[in-house]
Amino acid sequence: MNLIKHAIAIALVGLAGVAQAADNAAAKAQYEKEKARCMSGTTGQTQESCLKSAGAAYDEAKAGTLADPNTAYRENAVSRCRALPAADQADCLARVDVGTPRDNVKAGGQVKETVTRETITVVPPPTTR
Repeated sequence: MNLIKHAIAIALVGLAGVAQAADNAAAKAQYEKEKARCMSGTTGQTQESCLKSAGAAYDEAKAGTLADPNTAYRENAVSRCRALPAADQADCLARVDVGTPRDNVKAGGQVKETVTRETITVVPPPTTR
């Protein structure tokens, strides 16, 4: 019985190693992509700053401590919406997940637009004769 447990433990360690290797390969591929963007000069950052950020993100990814930027982005956006007057919060929250990107700001922000159509009925004033 101990032999079976030992074999299972070795297999699990092996699978973890394979998963870690795949994660490292993905991190390396992402780093190379980010490095190429830094070298192209299209990031809006200095090349030195861009390469430093890309390297730091790569190190965090290898260590398994890289945070998901989408989660932080969404939490930040929702927090900003909650600070608005109650009448504006629903539209703001709708733009967090939906909306048409209109422009990208060099510093990494994004402007989104949503259109809300409201139908109103106009009642003509009574005519007097």
